[in-house]
Amino acid sequence: MKGFLLFLSLWFTGSLSAQELHNEALLDMVQRQTFRYFWDFGHPVSGLARERTDTVHVSHEVVTVGGSGFGVMAIIIGIERGYITREQGLERLLKMVHFLDKKAERWHGIWPHWLNGTTGKVIAFSEKDEGADLVETSFLFQGLLMAHQYFDRKTMKEKELRQEIDKLWREADWYWFTNGQPVLYWHWSPNYGWEMNHPIRGHNEAQITYILGASSPTHPIHDSVYHQGWANGPVFRNGKEFYGILLPLGMDYGGPLFFTHYSYLGLDPRGLKDRYADYWQQNVNHTLINRRHAIVNPWGYKGYGVNSWGFTASDGNKGYAAHDPLNDRGVITPTAALSAFPYTPEYSMDVLRHFYYTLGKDLWGEYGFRDAFNPTVNWVADSYLAIDQGPIIGMIENFRSGLLWELFMSHPDVKKGLKRLGFESPHLEDKN
Repeated sequence: MKGFLLFLSLWFTGSLSAQELHNEALLDMVQRQTFRYFWDFGHPVSGLARERTDTVHVSHEVVTVGGSGFGVMAIIIGIERGYITREQGLERLLKMVHFLDKKAERWHGIWPHWLNGTTGKVIAFSEKDEGADLVETSFLFQGLLMAHQYFDRKTMKEKELRQEIDKLWREADWYWFTNGQPVLYWHWSPNYGWEMNHPIRGHNEAQITYILGASSPTHPIHDSVYHQGWANGPVFRNGKEFYGILLPLGMDYGGPLFFTHYSYLGLDPRGLKDRYADYWQQNVNHTLINRRHAIVNPWGYKGYGVNSWGFTASDGNKGYAAHDPLNDRGVITPTAALSAFPYTPEYSMDVLRHFYYTLGKDLWGEYGFRDAFNPTVNWVADSYLAIDQGPIIGMIENFRSGLLWELFMSHPDVKKGLKRLGFESPHLEDKN
């Protein structure tokens, strides 16, 4: 606490530049401040993660299912790092899972994209997207399965949490979301059925959906759904070079960097391979292409460079968009490079120091780094978003300790699912 008070004193007196924190202390400060989004700003009734801080787009009653999965991860990290006690984190998670079970609307065990944090009723994400959202639910289950593995003590409350998570996990019907086809579908609506007609094909942020679908102990998908559905999309294989860097999978230039974050908060890409790719190489190269685009800066935007890069989905001065080298609007999003710490640690640290020490007066705030900024038009977001803050704390932790990776990959159902789909991973090797 004394160190944090010293930081505050130095910050407000303007003398912090002479007292720069060493890397570990800086990482801890960023994690601690970002953690507050999910802890202090969590919905008071459900405990789930609110969609965003500003109310221009949605009210504070709106909680995000996928972002709440990231919130579960943040609570686990908060306990490990000493920001809260194990008992405090357990109580919050019990509140969350009881709400998800007893009050939150779901269909075939699958929750929607948005919920009302008080009533549990669905809030439409778009006109026909007011039912089950399989991908958002995947992000939530990714966090819940980590919590199941983390809270492994024999106390009544920890046992209760594990049992509640098991119940929710076993009730999710992944197979039903194939709609009789060799592919998973993203949405189903009680009013519109399958009209959204959005098959989930790779490569993008949704690989975790297929992993969990194959891992289900009660309603699993067949391995052919992964190979014919996910791996059979028009932008699955790539194999070309961009800025001299090979991209095995995905759209040209890789797309937004959240493709390398959301599924891999739990799914450990180190040594993870299947018949299609080495996913460590995939994610590292995608990140390097994203960084290189800022250095080349073909459109001449202000503020780009070796210590200022990162394109992903976020707010922007012209509204929310999925920013990437093919949709470059001059917007830099802190979560992009900061959530890339496992892939590009030295480059990400350069970015972190620049964002904090050079731009921090405008960019640093109550819940860590603000969502995005555009130096060309002198714009900085006043918002924080759950799905952007979550990967920052989670992927920094994976860089520092591998905690989330170890938890998720230790779940026996996950191991079975990965083996079913033909994956290789050090986590699947016989230790005996």
